[in-house]
Amino acid sequence: MRTPSPSPRRLAFGLALAVAMTLAGGAAAANPGENADPVMKLLADKGILAAATPAAPAAAAEPAPAAPPPAEAGLMRRVQDRASDMVVSAMNFIGVRYRRGGNSAETGFDCSGFTRHVFELSLGLVLPRRADEQATAPGLVAVQRNELKPGDLVFFNTMRRTFSHVGIYIGDNRFIHAPSHGKDVRTDDMSFAYWAKRFTGARRAELPAPTTQAALDAPTVPATH
Repeated sequence: MRTPSPSPRRLAFGLALAVAMTLAGGAAAANPGENADPVMKLLADKGILAAATPAAPAAAAEPAPAAPPPAEAGLMRRVQDRASDMVVSAMNFIGVRYRRGGNSAETGFDCSGFTRHVFELSLGLVLPRRADEQATAPGLVAVQRNELKPGDLVFFNTMRRTFSHVGIYIGDNRFIHAPSHGKDVRTDDMSFAYWAKRFTGARRAELPAPTTQAALDAPTVPATH
């Protein structure tokens, strides 16, 4: 299957996101105390997301939180990298027109065609074609509204059917989706009344469990015949 090429405008925007993420990652390594998500910061700078309010400085007597174990830290990094890649991939298609049954940048997207294309492009995971089928797809787990993370699928009842519309959560209560006829791929605020009262659930792609050093060092049990 031929992967569609993003337009120069979307490609430039995606490249800018990737460069900003790389630069922000280097800055975070030099300044461990700065923990801002580079994707969310760049989207805020572009005016797509509301700028995050800086956290109040911690009390001097408050002890620093313990660092997560290496295996957990590695898993957290993979989740963040995966989410960042997916957000960049999805944002490349802002402005692509809506088309019922569409599943490519050239022809246009409908809601589930858009999420299917982004998941396959960024994760190599082929989702079912319909939104309600994506909600029950193997390899996806249910996520609570207050536990959403960038890259999660979010579902809405927009046609008097549960899971009749789907988009991709990008953080700060916003999601990206192909809305409806006559509109283009765009971001919207999930806290707006229209979306808030129609939200019906979220799903997240499962990651394989990390391989720990203890598992690698464990003796091999000989096979019995």
